[in-house]
Amino acid sequence: MRSNLSLTEGSIPRALLVFSLPILLGNLLQSLNGSVNAIWVGKFLGEAALAAAGNANVVMFLLFGVLFGFSMASTIMVAQCIGAKNIGEAKRVVGTAAVFFLGLSLLMSVAGFALAGHLMRWLGTPPDALPLALAYMRIIFLALPFMGGLFFVMAVLRGAGDSRTPFIYLAMAVVLDVGLNPLLIFGWGPVPRLGIAGSAFATLIAQGLSFAALLVHLYRVHHFLCIRRGELRLFIVDWSLVRLLVTKGVPMGLQMFVVSSSMIALVSLVNRFGSEETAGFSAALQLWNYVQMPALAIGAAVSSMAAQNVGAGRWDRVNRVAATGVIFNLVSGGALIGVIYALNRAALGLFLPAHGSALELAVHLNTIVLWSFALFGMSLVLYGVVRATGAVVPPLIMLALALWGIRVPFAYAFVDRWQADAIWWSFPVASIASVTMASLYYQFGNWRKAQLGIAQRRDPVPSA
Repeated sequence: MRSNLSLTEGSIPRALLVFSLPILLGNLLQSLNGSVNAIWVGKFLGEAALAAAGNANVVMFLLFGVLFGFSMASTIMVAQCIGAKNIGEAKRVVGTAAVFFLGLSLLMSVAGFALAGHLMRWLGTPPDALPLALAYMRIIFLALPFMGGLFFVMAVLRGAGDSRTPFIYLAMAVVLDVGLNPLLIFGWGPVPRLGIAGSAFATLIAQGLSFAALLVHLYRVHHFLCIRRGELRLFIVDWSLVRLLVTKGVPMGLQMFVVSSSMIALVSLVNRFGSEETAGFSAALQLWNYVQMPALAIGAAVSSMAAQNVGAGRWDRVNRVAATGVIFNLVSGGALIGVIYALNRAALGLFLPAHGSALELAVHLNTIVLWSFALFGMSLVLYGVVRATGAVVPPLIMLALALWGIRVPFAYAFVDRWQADAIWWSFPVASIASVTMASLYYQFGNWRKAQLGIAQRRDPVPSA
């Protein structure tokens, strides 16, 4: 069965559905993986262990933002070359980006291992959790090269039109991680009890084995982007491609920082209203994470699809990809939102006591906020399309304006007058602003003139 989809011809709705579904399922698996691991650590190792893992994950989230940005840049660069049927240049991108990812991951791994103590103290990790956090974090930093490798290879495959294979090996990593966690935390037979370090070792083993298995699979099936013995010169770094990776990857990585930092700013405001309001917000946030998954998956899918069509010069299809992506987001995201509205109290009751003001507060704020994620998802899809040409700075600016220029200031400006409702209404206001800016830029911006300058570059690659 072929894994690569043709993204430059055929039915766009069918291709987008088939391509985005494995990405969506992968995002869901990763979220469930994090939740299951947190249950093992929190329920059986105690609050200090959960606090330790939480503090370490704050740092790892920022590092994953860096890897995410560079992986998306790799996806777009490979996809444009594939669309232009320039396999030689696509392999040149793979060679340079592989060396870049390996070097970056190793650098972050060594630096993080050495500076783990300083990072934990900088975060103000509670004294009872500090030794546990260090044990956990140092092992996670050792796993970082494997995480970076898996990130990179999956990004390349998606750029080539294959989202199915990345999902299979991501699922393998999740199953291994979930299965190894209790074994290594508690020990069994000859396996020693490692406590919280066991949870980190589970991640290291799962990521390492999945990365190795994916590489073996690609070479075994003779994937057309594999670099073989006669093509080793492609691992010589092309600094013009590194420049593109950095200039396009950094703005996309910063988008994750903009989103997370703006949410942290609002959390500090929510905390003013006491633990019950914070508990209600935290419960609603669990549901919001799932509601936003379709938009994130469709946004990633349209980036790959649009980039291939940009490389092929099929601008008519680029516009149809954008329209189809927006419709898919409204249908899938809208359906999830509708289900949660219908089950609002029951859904939030999964995380909160059935009797108490926290549940009432969560129902109230969810009613105000939830619908706005359909609009915010539309902007994420449009950002994904315009990024496909290499226009990555305008989406970052628009996102920063919507979240830091509108959402956060709006909440702080009206909190004394409207109390916590000012925070909740800041979400719809920012979503309306974001989708308005994204629509105007998509319609009238100069993103179609952005050029990476690599898809039409020709330098034949010697045969293996």
